Amino acid sequence: MLLAGLSARRRLPATIRPMASMQLQEILFSQGFGTRRVCAGLVQQGHVAVAGAPCDDPTAEFEAEEGLQFTVQGTAWEYHEKAYLMLHKPAGYECSQKPSTYPSIYTLLPAPIRQRGGGAAAGVQAVGRLDQDTTGLLLLSDDGKFIHRMSSPKHHVPKVYEVRAKHPVDDKQVAKLLAGVVLDDDPKPVRAAACEKTGDNQLSLTLTEGKYHQVKRMIAAVGNRVEEVAGLHRSRIGTLDLPADLKPGGWRWLTAEDMASISATPATLAKKA
Repeated sequence: MLLAGLSARRRLPATIRPMASMQLQEILFSQGFGTRRVCAGLVQQGHVAVAGAPCDDPTAEFEAEEGLQFTVQGTAWEYHEKAYLMLHKPAGYECSQKPSTYPSIYTLLPAPIRQRGGGAAAGVQAVGRLDQDTTGLLLLSDDGKFIHRMSSPKHHVPKVYEVRAKHPVDDKQVAKLLAGVVLDDDPKPVRAAACEKTGDNQLSLTLTEGKYHQVKRMIAAVGNRVEEVAGLHRSRIGTLDLPADLKPGGWRWLTAEDMASISATPATLAKKA
């Protein structure tokens, strides 16, 4: 039945459109709990409850709304159509599904997060990469458009790195980083969006693009080096800071406020200043 005054072709706003319903086994499948047969078995064996109520019918339908609460084998979960999360990357992990030397960051995530959606491209992917020895804020998602937008240099999303250099940092080095340095693979100077000393051999560096080993190469270009151990830490993306209570190796879902923060660009930041 159409609302008065609306044509059949007009799409209702999301706030008043009917919520899509899904079979419970399909909900579990979309959230990474295995094949459809495995998901049906979990339900039939009494391992699943939705909004606190046990359910043993795999074909039972529920409104697939964001944040729908359910439990699988006693563990609480929320339904998310798309996954957006943050990870506090520790040192000694590679941002790769097929690591060569060190463990993969994906081993830090629960199996359902790694297996979301099924198929060849299942699970979340890192939004950009951090070197194995670099720590800090890392975003992951299974939303291809989001990953592209956050990774593309066209969008100039600022990222803040805390750098510990091998030698004392002087004002000339800071000035060069702000003016721009030439890297060996690009004749066009690469500039820091912001740079300030935070200690004798420490500085805070803001970049709006993500070239290969960019921070380390920029520091080397001004005659210094990033310390090999605990030398580089990403503390912020946009205006989203790595939470102090998120320990290395820990992860959590991004909130609506987080999503707004990571989308902040230099232009929007200037307007707020």
